[in-house]
Amino acid sequence: MSHGFLGYNASLMLDVVVCALVLVVPILGYSIWSVKFRGQFTRHRNLQVGLGIVLLITVAAFEIDLQLVHGGWENVVNRDADSPRLTGEALDHVRTVLRIHLIFAISTPLFWIATLWLALKRFPSPPQPGEHSRLHKTLGWLSTIDITLTSVTGLWFYYVAFVAGT
Repeated sequence: MSHGFLGYNASLMLDVVVCALVLVVPILGYSIWSVKFRGQFTRHRNLQVGLGIVLLITVAAFEIDLQLVHGGWENVVNRDADSPRLTGEALDHVRTVLRIHLIFAISTPLFWIATLWLALKRFPSPPQPGEHSRLHKTLGWLSTIDITLTSVTGLWFYYVAFVAGT
């Protein structure tokens, strides 16, 4: 399927990723709330591992679709070669927004993998606070800020590339 479901001229996987970006931050917030205010360490762990798996699969499918099926995002944006949607300064602006997004999109999985790996390795099962808690909180907040910025900049990219000017 080459077209998305959100009503813009994006690909299916671009629309799936946009929906994931909208959902991940509230789920992440609920996970943090569960552990911080309810002491639900197992729920927090399960939500984090689940989010990590779902996002890994989603991003892998997205990259395969975008790079291998469509040959890059510019081919999706300008799929009508006779009348391309983005050219010149508009296309340059979208490229700049994408570069900003990629800073966070590349660092997020690195933070998240480190946070999850160390937590699974250093916390007991079932999870309880311990010696690793301080580092885990720091890594967790860095990961949270990073995924939030990934979401915001990803939505910004989608907007300037597919929504604005339609």
